[in-house]
Amino acid sequence: MKKCKYLFLGWLLTCLLLSCGSVKDIAYLQGGDSLFDKMAVTDTFEMKIQKNDILDIVVSCADPVLLTPFNINSTGYGAGYSGSTNINRGYLVEADGTINFPLLGKVRVVGLSRGKLRDFIQDGLKQGGYIKDPVVTVRFLNFRVMVLGEVNRPGTFNIASERVTLFEALSLAGDLTIHGRRNRVAVIRERDGQRTILYHDLRSREVFRSPDYYLQQNDMVYVEPNRVKAEASVQNQFTSLGTWVSFASFVMSVCILIFR
Repeated sequence: MKKCKYLFLGWLLTCLLLSCGSVKDIAYLQGGDSLFDKMAVTDTFEMKIQKNDILDIVVSCADPVLLTPFNINSTGYGAGYSGSTNINRGYLVEADGTINFPLLGKVRVVGLSRGKLRDFIQDGLKQGGYIKDPVVTVRFLNFRVMVLGEVNRPGTFNIASERVTLFEALSLAGDLTIHGRRNRVAVIRERDGQRTILYHDLRSREVFRSPDYYLQQNDMVYVEPNRVKAEASVQNQFTSLGTWVSFASFVMSVCILIFR
């Protein structure tokens, strides 16, 4: 009886240890020592304009007659608009990093933030004598990110704002599946002719300090499968191969019986 009691306690302890291990494998943002933890937020992220971006630039002023040449390519919604937009409108950033803006001509915009471009256009319209009191709003029309791999709803997602975090992108994709590696989430980014891949461990709070925590336009997020999923895939391949081998053997046996 005593032996059975010890066996039961050993079994229970094993289950508890396995349970703790599984939680550590899948729980996000581990490492807090108290119920209330504070981390300093470094809010320095600022989206920069890149080649092939499509910008919605709206000019406003007191005299609507003066606005006609400026808003031809605009959607007309301005920075506060958060619905769907028509990317056939707007200003395409060309391969040389410029847009062709009415009256101001070619304006180099690559590397500028929305605010910097807004100020540049407003100053240009004032100094050129085109509009005395212009109000300019700039927003991105084609800000999208792609989420692939072990997530519940992989796909490409259009972002209404210009600010999306890695966790927000994953939530749009329905979170990771149980087979996704929490410690191997890659952000793939192409910029200035170079492609970078940075891996993140979602179980660690250090993810907040990643330079790719705030995503940029056209970033790709990829979640690797864990070992269980990979092994299951290999087993399925072997199972499929075994089925075809068995079928081929059966056909050969039938042919031998018929034609001998």
